[in-house]
Amino acid sequence: MSREARVLALANQKGGVAKTTTTVNLGVALAAKGLRVLAVDLDPQSNLAMSQGIDVERLEGTMYDVLVGRAAMRDIIHPCEIDVAPAGIELAGAELALSATIGRERALDRALRPLRDEYDLILLDTPPSLGLLTINAMTAAHGVIVPVQCEYLSLRGLAQLQGTIEQVRENLNPDITIRGIIPTMYDGRTVHGREAVDLLVQSFGDVVYDVRIGKTIRFAEAPVRGQSVMSYDPTGQAARWYRALAREVAAREGLPLASEVAA
Repeated sequence: MSREARVLALANQKGGVAKTTTTVNLGVALAAKGLRVLAVDLDPQSNLAMSQGIDVERLEGTMYDVLVGRAAMRDIIHPCEIDVAPAGIELAGAELALSATIGRERALDRALRPLRDEYDLILLDTPPSLGLLTINAMTAAHGVIVPVQCEYLSLRGLAQLQGTIEQVRENLNPDITIRGIIPTMYDGRTVHGREAVDLLVQSFGDVVYDVRIGKTIRFAEAPVRGQSVMSYDPTGQAARWYRALAREVAAREGLPLASEVAA
């Protein structure tokens, strides 16, 4: 009997911290280890969908249609390196469309239920805000992975995110927790970068993953080709970072992995 999918939201209200990059590459790295992975794009900018080569201007159905009840999620999924439920610009109007709906915070949770037995892992890529789309993701998820840029001002925003997670736990999803914090855009050559990671570890301890995701032009080049860095540069440093993160996430979430692939 297949087990129910583990659902993880990638969230941080600060933009530009590698949420989408992490969603795609973590998902592809875990798929390469034998897991069935679905990535759900909840950002109206549609960067996740575009980074997997989906032409968002020609989509017949998006997450907006799913959330407002016009379509089943199964009907909008695109098979790419991993399965992708894409967003479109109309998703920016979802919060307004849902505002008068009873149970509006659970729209995504309801949409995911028919698919939970079909995947091992469902990753939710959230927008850079703590609005209704992010609340929907946290309500549907077992836990949150927080990509954090390795600079002081980025760390300060974690308190606001923690506050939102606490409110979701009290009112909507009693099981939601921060499952892991992933330092991104790390430059170990700078004192500031090292101090930022030290502060993260001092504040959150073992919640911080061991791997640090650094900077490389490959992260900008790969989406232009509609690929993850895992496919674009499979032997490069960026791919190695995300394979290491995949191993940590799998261990923490109890996800069964096949033999190592191109480790």
